[in-house]
Order: sequence, then structure tokens, then C-alpha cells
Amino acid sequence: MASAAAMPGDTRTPRSHPPTRTLDALNFFLADVRDGLGPYLAIYLLVVRGPSRGWNEATVGLVLTIAGIVGLLAQTPAGGLIDRARNKPHIVIGAALLVTVGSLSLPLVSGFTMVTVTQSIAAAAGAIFAPAISAITLGLVGPKLFATRVGRNEAFNHAGNAVSAALAGVLAWSLGPVVVFWLMGALTVASIVVASRLRNDDIDNAVARGLDCEPDDGCEAPSGWRTLVENRPLMIFAIAAFTFHLSNAAMLTSVSQLLGRTVGTDKATSLTAACIVAAQLVMVPVAMLVGRNTERWGTKPMLLVAFGFLAARGALYTVSNDPWWLVGVQALDGVGAGIFGALFPVIVADLTKGSGRFNVSQGVVSSVFGLGAALSATLAGAIIVRAGYGASFLTLSAIAVAGFVLYLTAMPETHR
Repeated sequence: MASAAAMPGDTRTPRSHPPTRTLDALNFFLADVRDGLGPYLAIYLLVVRGPSRGWNEATVGLVLTIAGIVGLLAQTPAGGLIDRARNKPHIVIGAALLVTVGSLSLPLVSGFTMVTVTQSIAAAAGAIFAPAISAITLGLVGPKLFATRVGRNEAFNHAGNAVSAALAGVLAWSLGPVVVFWLMGALTVASIVVASRLRNDDIDNAVARGLDCEPDDGCEAPSGWRTLVENRPLMIFAIAAFTFHLSNAAMLTSVSQLLGRTVGTDKATSLTAACIVAAQLVMVPVAMLVGRNTERWGTKPMLLVAFGFLAARGALYTVSNDPWWLVGVQALDGVGAGIFGALFPVIVADLTKGSGRFNVSQGVVSSVFGLGAALSATLAGAIIVRAGYGASFLTLSAIAVAGFVLYLTAMPETHR
């Protein structure tokens, strides 16, 4: 098997020409597929189906929470699957098909139970993408170029989100919210075509999981949860990531619901798309900047900046309900989430180097912060129903401040 890069003590020859453009295209087209319907689900259920069919902010939040819990329960098995898989591109293709089927079936099903089931299937399949893309990348370029390549991955992922959101926003004015379903189907086809162009023989499976050799050659690899428990910095990072996503996950969903209440369905879909575009356009240069400067700046200062922007964003949402103010504030997500997305696999790789449990550790940490994301929707929905949108945004902002303090005082620098 051709090797992506030499690990310490490894005499294998690095791959000299990784498929840069193919990885770029894969991250671009998967951007809108990997997250399913995202905030558009809240608009569809809240405005299209509406209170007359039993949908309000609380019930929408409950669906998102249940699907999120299913997704987080799938994170660790997904990481373990990727660690053991011998053909990672095929797994990406299968996951893309499952997410799309779960999402496109939504207009055909009715009732809380069926909607929850379809979104749970999509969430479970979506757990595959993060560890799979990280593993494919590490297996192709090796650890030395990993941080730079991850930044590039994130830049193309955000660019894909921006383009698809812009298309959805423009088309929704004339075609309505249903356009997001058509767009997802088209992007899934493109993702499958690109993923099929990755040569599996070019991916070094040992390097892709952070091992110097394959388990079949006698390497021992502890379980992902054991790796987390015995690695104090990794556990601190998981807790900090939990607070980040508990704060962040519900912000855009809450904004989209607020827009749906104030400007109507079609405009809310377009303005939500504008929110996504604004954030994603900021994320592209942020991700590239982070990837290129991780060696120079380290990971801790940049993560603290991410927490700071997240806290500020939650507070600024309360200043005005003007749609374009909300869109402008949402652009700050490009800094916070852009930094976190670019550094997450780098930090996990730093903290699990040589363990052979890189991907399953990603899954475990993703399960922890996925719990935060899942609880975020229910927390925000309950506060909105009882105390209003302002109280919800301020609560989410306070959680981000708590995460900032934890990371500042307890987390060491990982990238030396």
C-alpha cells in the first residue's frame, strides 16, 4: 500500500502528490450534505407545518435534541468504524446517501415520531463524515502537513456552505423552502462522484489512525473512552468543546425561528441563507489563516479567541430584531466556529499521537460536545417559550464565557 507520510520510526515513503483538488472538491460538495437540513428544518417545521399541526419552538427543539442525541451516540462507533475501515471513500458515499434519504423523506412523512426517526437516521449517518474526512486527509498527507491541510479542508467546506446557502436563499424567493431538498439531492450526487475518484490505495490506513504500524502487525490500541479518561488534557478539551457547542448550536436555529416569526416563511428562508452565507464567507479565510499559522501561534490562543467571539455574538443578538442586524451578527460565527472547526482534528491528533486511536478519539470527543449541541436546542427552545428570545441568547452567551474561563485556566497548549 502506498503511504501518505512517514510516521516517527516509520521507513515508508510519503505520498509525494496528494489529490489536493479532489479533497478540495469533496469538502466543497459535502458541506451541505454532512449537516442534513440544519436550520432549514426549524423553518420547515415551524412555519410550513406550523402550530396547527403541533409544531412550535419547543417541539422543534425536542426533535433536534433527539436527533442530536442519536448522532452523538453514533460518534464513537463511527470513529471506531473509520479506524478499522479499509475503504474509507466508500463509507463516505454510503453516509451521504443515508443523510440524503433521511432528509428528502421529510415532505413525505408526518407526525412527530416519523419526523424524529428520519432526522435521527440522518444524524447517525452524519456522524461518519468528520472522522472519515480527517482520516482520509491524515492518511494522504501525513501528520507533518495535517494542520495546513485541515485548514484548507475547512475553507472549502465553508465555501461550499456559502454557495449552497446563497443558492437556497435566491431560489427560495420564487420556489419556496422546498428548494433546499432539491439542492441537497444535487450536492449528494456531486459528492458521490468526487468521493469515487479518491484512490483507496493512496490512503495509508495506519497513518490515518495515528499508528506507526497496523494492529494486525502487533500494535495494541486502547479503547476510545479509555484514551479520553486517561488523557487529562483530552478530557479538558472535551468538556470545553461541550460548552462551546452548548452555547453555539442553538444560536442560528433560534435566529431562523425568530426570522420566521417576524418576516414570514419565504423571506425567513432567504434571510437564514444570508446568515449562513455571511458566516461561511468569514470562515473561509479564518480556516486558511488558522491552518497556516498553527505552528506559529499554537492552538490555545486561537481557541480563546473563538470562545470570545461566541460570547459576544450571543449578547449582540439581543440588541435588535432587525433582520439585517441579525445577519450581520451571525457573521461573527465565522470567526468562532471557523477557528474551532479548523483546530478540532489538529488538537485531537496532537493529544493522541502514537496511540492509534485518533479517529475513535475524535468520535468520543464529538460525542461529548455533540451532547452539548443536542441539549442546546432544547435549552434554547424552552427558554424562548417561557422568557423570550433575548433571555435565551444571553444564557447561551454566559455558557460561552464559562467555556472561555475553563480553557484559559485548565487547558495546556497542544501544538509545540
